Amino acid sequence: MCKHCGHHHCHQPHHQTVSQSTEAVTNTCQETSCCSSHQDGEGNAGDDDPDRHRFSSSVTHEWAVTGMDCPSCAAKLEKAIHATPGVESATVLFATEKLRVSLSHNAPADTLAAIQYAAKKVGFPLLALNQPAIEPSGWQKWRDDALLFGLIGSMLIAWGLHYWSPSLSDWLFTGATVVGLTPILLKAGRLARQGSPFSIETLMSIAALGALYLGETTEAAMVLVLFLIGERLEGYASTRARDGIQSLMALVPETVTRVGKNGEREAVAASTLTPGDVIEISAGERLPADGKLMEMVASFDQSALTGESIPVDIEAGNTVMAGSLATDKTVTLTVTSAQGENAIDRILHLIEQAESKKAPIERFIDRFSRWYTPTMIGVAVLVVVVPPLFFAASWQEWLYRGLALLLIACPCALVISTPAAITSGLATAARRGALIKGGAALESLASINAVSFDKTGTLTEGKPMVTDVCVWQGDETTLLQLATAIERGSHHPLAKSLVLYSTERGLSIPDATGLQANAGRGVEGTVDGQLVRMVALDKLSDATLEHAQYQQASQIAARGVTVAVVMVDERPYGMIGWRDKLREDAREAIEQIRAMGIHPVMLTGDNPTAAAEIADELGIDYRAGLLPEDKVAAVEAFASQYRIAMIGDGINDAPAMKAAQLGVAMGSGTDVALETAEAALSHNRLIELPRVLQLARATQANVRQNITIALGLKGVFLVTSVLGITGLWVAVLADSGATALVTLNALRLLRD
Repeated sequence: MCKHCGHHHCHQPHHQTVSQSTEAVTNTCQETSCCSSHQDGEGNAGDDDPDRHRFSSSVTHEWAVTGMDCPSCAAKLEKAIHATPGVESATVLFATEKLRVSLSHNAPADTLAAIQYAAKKVGFPLLALNQPAIEPSGWQKWRDDALLFGLIGSMLIAWGLHYWSPSLSDWLFTGATVVGLTPILLKAGRLARQGSPFSIETLMSIAALGALYLGETTEAAMVLVLFLIGERLEGYASTRARDGIQSLMALVPETVTRVGKNGEREAVAASTLTPGDVIEISAGERLPADGKLMEMVASFDQSALTGESIPVDIEAGNTVMAGSLATDKTVTLTVTSAQGENAIDRILHLIEQAESKKAPIERFIDRFSRWYTPTMIGVAVLVVVVPPLFFAASWQEWLYRGLALLLIACPCALVISTPAAITSGLATAARRGALIKGGAALESLASINAVSFDKTGTLTEGKPMVTDVCVWQGDETTLLQLATAIERGSHHPLAKSLVLYSTERGLSIPDATGLQANAGRGVEGTVDGQLVRMVALDKLSDATLEHAQYQQASQIAARGVTVAVVMVDERPYGMIGWRDKLREDAREAIEQIRAMGIHPVMLTGDNPTAAAEIADELGIDYRAGLLPEDKVAAVEAFASQYRIAMIGDGINDAPAMKAAQLGVAMGSGTDVALETAEAALSHNRLIELPRVLQLARATQANVRQNITIALGLKGVFLVTSVLGITGLWVAVLADSGATALVTLNALRLLRD
């Protein structure tokens, strides 16, 4: 059963609100309200998003949604909100736990209050986007746990009492079922009033009550327990995987140093920054907003946003994205983004936009119950009523046959068939190191026929490593000692890699003095009286290197290697090269995926040279130099031909994951990627991906087998019960037998 998680995942800017009249609404573009939770029902709105609601007569409001654990929750909430008078459209963004509602221009004055009431009644209370999250109370947590474990404990006691007092055992089974079924029955009633009369809760209620009426108390309790366990496992996986959304906003610091017109410095809240403000960022700090660099040149680590494994050098006057990490020195920037419009906010918007293009996934059993449950109840009523009324048949005989038919039609086996297989599949996947967000994600995995991979951190280790050391003067040991001496203590990833490389070889590193980082060019210092400099190959003048030296360095750089030349007293001493290392299991994983008939492709924000090198090693197609929006476009283009999954680990991969049919995150990836993805490889082994895909296909086949068994047996005995060939006890056996068969069949997945 759904547990109120109360997470407030999205930071939204404060919007200035203005009052609206009916006449003004029809002529003015309105703005999405981020504080749409007024209890008095009065709606406030401002200027609308011009790209989405221009010339629209509707007003859009947004809320944070609490209590959602699965995509079917989003579908139920949407349906309830759609039924509210004055609502023109309603969209639940499951990834960011947000409800977006458009109101018609003639909506009643109390529509906002009615929306909140409807959401609360259906089990998903709303919060204003700027309102602190409300954690579930201790009573709520205790109640949810007590319901499940109390029911399991009561059943165990009832089974034990069966050998001494069958009647007492039956009463205990009945009592446990009634207590456990009550909240489900109440929710089924609320959903029915909100426009979903045949939800899975309704299906469960009919199954359990039917079993109780026919005296099958054990079966009623067992069906209820399996349902609750399945809901709890699905909710747990989904909640765990979604908790990382707050880490996206953690990239934006809460405070920043602002520089005044007279050079005075003060610490201010990042939320108070406006375009034109001048801010100061020290090495090791992140930018709270997009900004234009005022320094000559500075180096920034943008891997969290672009996937680029190597820090990039930004020239004066160029823009640096919010969330970027200053790596080499203190810099000053002019803020260029308004609140809610920086790079982090744009990525959040891309996630929401990609999700809104897909309808919420409904579980199979919910879809099936729309017609199965009412149809079979109607057939059972006709069997009981028609023969006695129109053919003077015996009421007692046809009531008996109707009860048998009701038991045969009781969807116990159907209710269990899909969750049993899915739960077994999820458990097996978890044992293999894959966290999958419920049955819908597992079903999507089974149909995938193309996979797009991010490069950095997914196909590669995501850490630059020393790959080449070329000596032009002296020996390799001296070259490494001099280079490491001036790089020791630096926070730059290349410097850390070089220090580790030399340390692993047991080299003694001399002390360096006069260290100075030359952003965009390299670093320099004095070692044993010699001036030692490390300079990026592309920053050297043509006359610095001899032709043979330059040719050698260029050939290495052409392999996607980052090359730095070591200069000693202004003479080229040698060169060192770094490159991201391919994962050990990447090649095997790609081969297995291709053997399954799945098309692999690499999408990366890294430079084309480095991407080409990795793609050639793996023998796959690639697209390079992609920003987050470019990855979304590439995934959408592939989606027109394939059912594609996106595998990544960075924040920049999150929008593409939502645009794909399925997103899979590496376990070492950012929390945002883990939240966005429908599945995660927690053990961080790429070789697990083809195994999980095979498991998903096996689970989907198992679901089809279970449905065939359940419907097949019911179909046969339904006919024989109506004809009077089989009696009530055979109906009980057939229904219980079908339930046992589909459960045993599902358990086979645990052996895979």
